[in-house]
Amino acid sequence: MTVNEPGQINEPMRLYDTARRAVVPFEPADNVLMYTCGITPYDATHLGHAATFVAYDILQRRLLDRGHTVQCVRNVTDVDDPLFDKARELGIHYLDLAASEEARFERDMVALNALPVASSPRASSAIPDIRGFIGMVLDRGYAYEAGGSVYFDVSKFDSFGSMSGYSQDEMLEFAKARGGKIDDPNKRAPLDFVLWHPSAPDEPSWDTMWGAGRPGWHIECSALALRELGTTIDLHGGGADLIFPHHECERAQSEAATGEQFVKHWMHTALISMDGQKMSKSLGNLVFVDALRETYDPRSIRLAIIEHNYRVEWEWDDELMPRNAARLEAWLGNATSNPELLDVVRSRLDDDLDTPGAIAAIDAAAAAGTGVLESAALLGVELV
Repeated sequence: MTVNEPGQINEPMRLYDTARRAVVPFEPADNVLMYTCGITPYDATHLGHAATFVAYDILQRRLLDRGHTVQCVRNVTDVDDPLFDKARELGIHYLDLAASEEARFERDMVALNALPVASSPRASSAIPDIRGFIGMVLDRGYAYEAGGSVYFDVSKFDSFGSMSGYSQDEMLEFAKARGGKIDDPNKRAPLDFVLWHPSAPDEPSWDTMWGAGRPGWHIECSALALRELGTTIDLHGGGADLIFPHHECERAQSEAATGEQFVKHWMHTALISMDGQKMSKSLGNLVFVDALRETYDPRSIRLAIIEHNYRVEWEWDDELMPRNAARLEAWLGNATSNPELLDVVRSRLDDDLDTPGAIAAIDAAAAAGTGVLESAALLGVELV
């Protein structure tokens, strides 16, 4: 139990854990170690990105409100195929593209009033760490070399698939759809995944004892998490599309390397759809945050996101922004103190981050003409 104010005791926060497939108590130590998978910086921040990072921002706010400190690391994947592909298309250096898009993302996060993270390390900063990490996995017998690449051998890791809970067929389907290259002839098995592989001629390359090349996607987050936070993390987050293969593979290689539990609690945010399909850069069905900001107060954009539960899929509609612009105006008209409402909102957030329930309580208070100031602030919506 933790204390918000003198004399006020709280029951443990409860959050859904992907690995346990249940809402369970989340009871970290005083300092919470959190890792959230960040952006691959090759395009603007869309609403799906924003929804993910706003959810973890609200979690941080409530943990701070409960008396914790939070060390949140949010990486930047600046060594990855989509970034290289986009840079080729534009005819610019991949690091120039990454820097410009990372800066645009940071402007969007500031506009949405997201708290600063403890660090936002780039994958390119971790090459020495990655080489050492791969060496650990090889030394412990969980990886093999083939065709100039290094692969993780999932047959050696007995619990592979247990975090996601997916069947073999589901894992193969997701791996195929999400860059897993299940038909790679150098692999011993389709679900084995790359730790290091040769670079294309126009891609960055680093020397190793296994040959020149670059890291695989999954190993980057493992190396950064170990470097920035240590062996075991309290909570690891990201969008639901990262459950497999990214987070399952990340867990396997991390525990193979260290022999210790990698993550105590896995938290994933649901996908957002538009026109009946998941928002994605590949489909082009996107709503960009910087475009919304040209018309709407960023606070109303934040409200439009958090009127939905973080782990329930939802669909963009044209009434979303006008509705939340009106909601913001109603809240602004009641920007005074209301401690009783704040306790209600705290309770809703402690119940699996129930932002829709918190917003409903604030809406009711605003409609009754009572103050909503502190409660709105706990949701990251500053009214003064």
